[in-house]
Amino acid sequence: MSIRGSHPGHDHGSVKTDAVVTDGPKVRPGTILDAAEPAGPAEQAWANAKQGYKLVGTSNRRKFTVIVVGTGLAGAGAAATLADLGYHVISVTYHDAARRAHSVAAQGGINAARGRKVDNDSVARFVKDTVKGGDFRGREKEAYRLGEISSQVIDHLNAVGVPFAREYGGSLNTRSFGGVQVSRTYYTRGQTGQQLQVAASAELARKVNDGMVTQYVRHEMVDLIVEDGRARGVIVRNLVTGELKPLLGHAVVLATGGYGNIYYRSTLAKNSNASAAWRAHRRGAHMAMPSFIQFHPTALPISTEWQSKTILMSESLRNDGRIWVPRDPGDERGANEIPDDERDYYLERKYPAFGNLTPRDVASRAAKEMIDAGHGVGPLKNSVYLDFRDAIARLGKDEIAARYGNLFHMYTDATGEDPYTVPMRIAPGAHFTMGGLWTDYQLMTSIPGLFAAGEAGFAYHGANRLGANSLLSACVDGWFTIPTTVPNYLAQHLGEALPEADSPAVKQALDNSYDRFDRLLAINGKTPPRDFHRRLGEVLYAGCGVARSAESLTSAITKIRQIREEFYEDLLIAGPVDRVNQELEYAGRVEDYLQLAEVLCVDAYDRDESCGAHFRTEHQTETGEAKRDDENWAHISAWETSGWPNEPAFTRHTEPLTFEAVPLEVRDYR
Repeated sequence: MSIRGSHPGHDHGSVKTDAVVTDGPKVRPGTILDAAEPAGPAEQAWANAKQGYKLVGTSNRRKFTVIVVGTGLAGAGAAATLADLGYHVISVTYHDAARRAHSVAAQGGINAARGRKVDNDSVARFVKDTVKGGDFRGREKEAYRLGEISSQVIDHLNAVGVPFAREYGGSLNTRSFGGVQVSRTYYTRGQTGQQLQVAASAELARKVNDGMVTQYVRHEMVDLIVEDGRARGVIVRNLVTGELKPLLGHAVVLATGGYGNIYYRSTLAKNSNASAAWRAHRRGAHMAMPSFIQFHPTALPISTEWQSKTILMSESLRNDGRIWVPRDPGDERGANEIPDDERDYYLERKYPAFGNLTPRDVASRAAKEMIDAGHGVGPLKNSVYLDFRDAIARLGKDEIAARYGNLFHMYTDATGEDPYTVPMRIAPGAHFTMGGLWTDYQLMTSIPGLFAAGEAGFAYHGANRLGANSLLSACVDGWFTIPTTVPNYLAQHLGEALPEADSPAVKQALDNSYDRFDRLLAINGKTPPRDFHRRLGEVLYAGCGVARSAESLTSAITKIRQIREEFYEDLLIAGPVDRVNQELEYAGRVEDYLQLAEVLCVDAYDRDESCGAHFRTEHQTETGEAKRDDENWAHISAWETSGWPNEPAFTRHTEPLTFEAVPLEVRDYR
């Protein structure tokens, strides 16, 4: 089989690596990266940056084409706003409709330092919570941008029709999320992401209807076009016909989400993947801190080894639900049969100041400790309880239903249990990726002209994301940051023509894409891509999960290399190439996972400290908390790789981090 008929394909060669890793991966020292942050105090950074940015005149904007890949909150917002400003925008999504992007799955809410409640919230407090929540491994000035723009985001979303919950008097209501002690999370019951995505998609659809955006649905980005060191377009594959096609632009924005599905069982939709970002990385875009993976503490537990994913229960449930386990390991009684004095409300016991609203990394780690110690509940003893008994007694069933009714309904559909009468069972599950493509303060990657927005980049969150900052960062990037920073780049390239379709850079990217698919099709083995993906997920959960160590990471790298060798020897892709073939799509994504997974583990091995969700068991305090090493590791690691798949080589570039408004301190939620 060949994806373009008579094309002879490309021999990938035998993939023979030194599979057994005994002394840890070898890392080459790289350069010191410049984030191009504006000078001056952190709280003035965004204002100073905007004042210095170059502008594109209104009559010149239509001369520029911007490609936006992805139609979630970041992608839809960026495409709609850039089109509204007068740029020609090409929007690409592999979904059959833009509104199906995975932003719909975010449930609990969106943060904003809008300060409408009298609980002493402010932008400065938002920044402190965000920087501290990320365990001081994110940029302080970016946290200020996130907080400063947050109020504009809520006002904008309210204006375009998002049905936010309201107080009796009509003002917007808020609730709390993990890692904070104020009420700053705006919400629409338990379907906030869905309502925000509907509004963003409607704005994008309006621009498509007006002819201001050219949209390609059911098209997947398979490569990045780079000419003279700059991003000049993308290669996309029509998922219906199989046709490969170049799309050319003066700038490219990747808003393609995170790579949590690398763990196979994650809270993400099964179509969510890492391929666009990884293809950009293979073209030279640095990958920043890929081992910073968030495990959500309120996912549903795995009930069978054949389960394909986990299900997310919103963190908002921790406002009113209490988390506990039986005090006695192996207690076989039903939850309602265990009296209070025989329950361990362990988060309230260990972290009295924050209780059940501790940050996600802390809550996930604590849950894993209880499960590993034999206190797990449920048929497989792999979960903890989230109990609403006390909240229902205090507020009434009707009020709990008003706040979380759709989430309770979803839980019942998934488990057959009634959470109004029986406690929910939850467990940590792979969820959000704080790591991603390295970008400077303008959200531009190490490839000029290539920008990353939302979860595809690594901005804002450091080593742990606070709940409800995800929807916020996507909206900040899409609606406000990208429409400001992309023109600053374009203004320097006025009058430049796009590459011709037969130019060497375009032909090379197109040929490489054809070669790649033909190479995978030519393997003609016996094992479908899902089997390799499942094995990879098991390796990552065990070796680079909620906790990791030098030993577990070394073992994981060895196993990843073994799986990759078998993939290139025994991959089976069933079905035709000239029409819909999800196995072919999946095979390309799994190949990317099998490469990214090694970088993920190399980054985790190399970062010889604990911080946030990166918990190295060798580095913990006497009380079992993450122990940072600020002297040696207060920097961002941005990876450059080469030699795939035979002899991968890893170069770590670094960007030092400084903190002035929020001084370095030991993170303590007690």
